[in-house]
Amino acid sequence: MVLLATLRHGDTAWSAEGRIQGRSDVPLSDAGRLAVQSVRLPKICAEMRVITSPLARCVETAALLGAPQAAREPRLIETSWGEWEGRRLAEVREELGAAMAQNEARGWDFRPAGGESPREVLARVRSWLAELSVPTLAITHRGVIRAIYAAAAGWDLRGKPPAKLDWGALQLFRLGADGTPAIEQLNLR
Repeated sequence: MVLLATLRHGDTAWSAEGRIQGRSDVPLSDAGRLAVQSVRLPKICAEMRVITSPLARCVETAALLGAPQAAREPRLIETSWGEWEGRRLAEVREELGAAMAQNEARGWDFRPAGGESPREVLARVRSWLAELSVPTLAITHRGVIRAIYAAAAGWDLRGKPPAKLDWGALQLFRLGADGTPAIEQLNLR
């Protein structure tokens, strides 16, 4: 069993505005930097290797948490939201109406226009999870954490999740030999 801790990057100007970031390389905002600087990682993270998504908001979050040399892992990159990046989800829902509701009802197979489904996110992340052999703290994104959580919880991504994730907290998973995640502890601070 290997422990995996996941932490979402600090806020950006886009996240403060409710904009979909996806793979757009938006840096942390000043408020996001201040919030990350106040984070005190739980003791369980003290001996963990730190890995980060290659996007600037994650790399900077790792540096602010004391891991400026954290390795970058491309498979930890955020979900591609394709044509919807930079837009607000509420606007997309209003514009697409019933078609968007039908798309969202597809759960694991929801797909933004020109983007990637949660199933595809999990497939690329799962290959990385299967390679982990030491306790690891991954600084990553909502889409990645949500996919890992859904797999661990047996949630099909339809309706409300079994537990509400605190995006400023650590999500702790234990991984099987094949990388299958199981929930160890949620919303750890």
